[in-house]
Amino acid sequence: MEANSVEQKKKWTPATKKIWLHLTAGIMWSGVGVMLVAFAATWLVAVHSWTVLLLILAGLLLATGIYFFGFSKLASGNIQRIINIPKERVCLFAFQKWTSYPLVLMMIAMGIYLRRYSPIPKPYLAILYIGLGASLFVSSFQYYFQVFRTTCT
Repeated sequence: MEANSVEQKKKWTPATKKIWLHLTAGIMWSGVGVMLVAFAATWLVAVHSWTVLLLILAGLLLATGIYFFGFSKLASGNIQRIINIPKERVCLFAFQKWTSYPLVLMMIAMGIYLRRYSPIPKPYLAILYIGLGASLFVSSFQYYFQVFRTTCT
């Protein structure tokens, strides 16, 4: 009976080659990064030109810190974890640790809350969104480079 349940689990698991995990992660990180920067851009449209430059520069400075001290290390860890998976075909959702999914859900909830209910003016909130979005986008290229390394070697 136990062997039957293992076979049922395999039947419903969206298994794929590891290279698709890298590509999926890169696309997800790029997409979320672009979305966050797009939110910020819509909030900055009504702001005067010199103030927009200061807000964008602050966001890019924040993005640099988030990239170097956070997302670049997270992406590198995810890439190495995927490489170290002993099986050739793994679940498509394993592009990040299972323990990271609750954190992702919390970040989505916080983002929705900030956009809808935060007393922080949207132009200032744009700094955070540029910081997170740009650092996610830049970090996504680590996944694409891994796909390139895997397919071209």
